[in-house]
This record gives sequence, structure tokens and C-alpha cells, in this order.
Amino acid sequence: MLEHLDAGAVQRWCAGTLAELRRWQREIDALNVFPVADSDTGTNLVLTMEAAVDALGSQHAGTARDAWTRMARGALLGARGNSGMIVSQLLAGAAAALPADRPVRGRALAESLRAAVTAGYEAVVQPVEGTVLSVADAAARGAVEARSDDLAVVSAAALRGARLALEATPAQLAAMGLPEVVDAGGRGLVVVLDVLDAVVRGAAPAEPLTSAGPVEAASVVNGVQEGWEIQYLLDVPADADRRIAALRTRLSEVGDSVVVACADAGVGLWTIHVHAHDIGAALEAGLDAGRPHQVAVEPLITTGGLNGNPHSGHISGALSDAARERAVVAVVPGAGLAQVFAAAGAETVEVAPGTSPTVDALLAAVERSGATEIVLLPNDSAHAAVAEAASAAAGADRTISVLHTRSPVQGIAALAVADRERPFRDAVVSMAEAAAATRWAEVAVAEEAAFTVVGPCRAGDVLGLVDGDVVAIGTDTLAVTRDLVDRLLNAGGELVTLVLGADAAPALGDALAGHLRARWPFCETHVFDGGQPRAVVLLGVE
Repeated sequence: MLEHLDAGAVQRWCAGTLAELRRWQREIDALNVFPVADSDTGTNLVLTMEAAVDALGSQHAGTARDAWTRMARGALLGARGNSGMIVSQLLAGAAAALPADRPVRGRALAESLRAAVTAGYEAVVQPVEGTVLSVADAAARGAVEARSDDLAVVSAAALRGARLALEATPAQLAAMGLPEVVDAGGRGLVVVLDVLDAVVRGAAPAEPLTSAGPVEAASVVNGVQEGWEIQYLLDVPADADRRIAALRTRLSEVGDSVVVACADAGVGLWTIHVHAHDIGAALEAGLDAGRPHQVAVEPLITTGGLNGNPHSGHISGALSDAARERAVVAVVPGAGLAQVFAAAGAETVEVAPGTSPTVDALLAAVERSGATEIVLLPNDSAHAAVAEAASAAAGADRTISVLHTRSPVQGIAALAVADRERPFRDAVVSMAEAAAATRWAEVAVAEEAAFTVVGPCRAGDVLGLVDGDVVAIGTDTLAVTRDLVDRLLNAGGELVTLVLGADAAPALGDALAGHLRARWPFCETHVFDGGQPRAVVLLGVE
């Protein structure tokens, strides 16, 4: 029986937690119904704790706080999924509250668990009861109410409180219209606290475990895509409080299940998680706050619910183990771009300027493709809702994934990496990442006088727009386009795509390519004759 936690105890707890999460991984996956029933919570918690074990290493040097801090930082940097993010933030909050100048006994552990709950609720933009946060709160209250400095008494009280709270989660989830099962993230936290209690009682593995290699990924068959899970690390410069507050607001507008946690305050490193339909918008929110990197994107594919049976949601096997018919359906403005996309193998749906395709037109293209796995590229934010409606109406005999491409150049980037030989889910993720990594802009001629964010324009003025917003006004198409390209490349880039519209001068493509060779010699440039009716030039930078 331990009287206090030391670095060795923390190391055994971390390794033992990984072992137990591996043991219960598939059961926890099967319990996963909130926030999305995508059957991966157990897998994500295992991957998160693998990162914690790797960060902690095998050294017992330092205090319990030192070891716990290394473990928490590793978990934060390697956090996977909504629950992995929250559990890692709970660990970080607890680590920050541990005493550095005295042994960690019962009361110190109770205070750290209370601090963990505060950190967890602060990281989640819209906390929901009946989840891992509720279980963490009950564990902390149990530990504090034990009013003891005996480490074993407090760890047992925390575990008991967590188990009771977990038993209450089915009713809380049912109140949200979800199946009556215990919360998957809460179940994972009970495993974490169970191992902690075992370490305190001397019942944990004596030797640390090392990573056992890749974890078998959770996957589903015949699921329905509900959007994307987007995670990235974010370097935030000075004025972090203001930037992070604005980021939380923006991400809440873009999607849900938003978790924003500080991974390392010393260097301004944050870890970001959001569920959204628009990958680009989620990344652009990060760009406004700092520098995103290590971006990870996964499709949210639901299994259709558990109907009260904690094992009925466990579906194994790859999404597309066998080669199946696959197609890309793209919405394009005009016959020229239709030829560009068709040449790359896409089924196209042409639309006139200012109009959207109909659901019937998209379904007809899906039928023409003859495929059972389809990636749908709307190529304009205005077309996204129709694309989602077509996906929902397509029937259960097809798997359709809608990538929320907001410009044809993002669609071109996605199509360039489409790989029919890869499993469908992997191929879709690669296409989504390529589209999201493409900053887009366009050059158009003003049809009437108007006020813009950079000043008034007159009919006939040449406008440079980035992500739909006017950033430059001029009278010369080449000059405005060069300015726009330079603006985009000043933020970095390796590949420039130029799509010339119907009103582009014959020499414009050569002039722009010459500018890029002279000013940006290390960039690869692709020029297409798109013939689109409104934008004189569409630009994409990857």
C-alpha cells in the first residue's frame, strides 16, 4: 500500500492504464454513441495513452508531479478523438495542481482531481452532462468528500464516485435521444482511475509496458458519414488569450465537439479538436489564431446506434477491403472546367453562374457513374447543402462522402490525389486533406459599383478575392492577379494552380507563369483553360 505517489508509481499507473485500455478497447468502441456513434472511443483512448507512455519513458527521475506532467504533455500532443482530448486535459489539469515540494498524499490527490475537472470543463466549449466530464466531476467530489490524507482512501473514493456516475450516464444519454448505454469516454476514465487505485494498493504491473506497435483501427461497414473530425496542433504567438477566445468562438460556428487545450504554455502550443463538415473553415480558424501543424482528419462515420446493446455497435473489418466501383462526382461552372474534371476521371454536373445543381441532377450523375463508392465535390459553399441532400437521398446501397470543397481549385487538388486502389476511407481522407491544404482565390470584374472591405469599387474594376472576400481592387487583370498570387505565396506554398476563365486574355496564362518563375522559382505551376463564365482567374495554392 502506497503512502504517497512518486515518479515510479506514476509510471506504473501510466503503463498499466495503457494495458487495461487495450484489454477493453473493443468494448469501449462499441459503447460509443456520443457525440458521434463512430465506434472509435476505445481506440482513440489507447492511442492517446500510447503517446503518454512514450513521453514518460522508463526513467523514474524527478517527483510525482514531474512524471505526471510528462505523461500529460505526451497525452495532449498525441490525443486522438474527443474523449482522448478531454482525458488528456484532465491529466494536464491534475498535473498542474500537484505539489512539487511535498509528497502527494490523499488530500493532494483530491485537490488535483478537482483541478482536473476545472481544466476539463474549460477546454470543452459546450460541455455536456452524462459524459466523461460528469464522471470526472463525480470522481473529484468523491475524493474531496473523503476528507482524508490516506492515499488509498482517496483513490478508492474517487473510483467509487466515478463508477456511480458512470452508471447514471445511460439515463442522461437517453434524455438526449441517444441509446441507453454507459458513456464510452466515461467508461474509459473509470479504467484510468481503476488502475490508479490498483497502483496505490500495490496491485499494478511492476514493469512498464512499451508500445506494442500500431493499434488496429476502429472502422465501420455501411455507415453514414456525419462530417469530419479535425485535429491539429497550433502554435500561438503573443496575445494568446485573445486569439484563443476568438478561436473558440469561430470553431463553435464552424462545427461542434470543440475542445481547445493548452499543450505547453511555455512555448504557446495548443491542441485543437472539432467536428465539422467544412475542413477548410476549421483550418482557417486556426490560421487566424496562429500556425496549425500536424493536421489529422478522419471521417465521422456512424454505425446507426446501439439500441441498448453495448455489443451490437461493434463492427470490425475495413470499410472497403475489396476493390469496389468508385467514382468522383464534381459540380463545375461551365463546359471548360467540366472537361478539366472529366479528363481527370470525374463525372461532372455543370451549373450556370449564380445557380446551384438540383438533387436530381446530382443523383443522375451518381447513377451514370455506376459506382457504389462516391466522393462528391460541390466546389462551392453554395452547393454544399444540395450535395448533402443528394448524399442522404442516394440510398443504402451506396457509400457517398461529401467533401466541402469551396472552389474548383480545391476540387482539382482533391481529384489529383484520388486513389482507387486505397481503401475508400483512406482515399477520402487524403482527398480532404489535399482540398483543405489548398488556399483559394479568384479574380473577377465588378458588375456594378459597391462598397467592399478595402474600399469602394466601380463597375468594371478588377477585384481580387480570397476565400470570397475582396482584398484588392485595380484596373489591370494581370497586376491584380500577380498581387493575389504573391499574397497567397507569402504565407507559404509549393504548388500553384491557375484556372483561366472565358474572359481571360490569351496571353494571361503565359504572363502569370512567367511571373511565378521569376518571383517564386521553387513553386510548381499548373495552368488550365477552364472557361468559367464569371471568374477571370481561379487560383489555388498548396
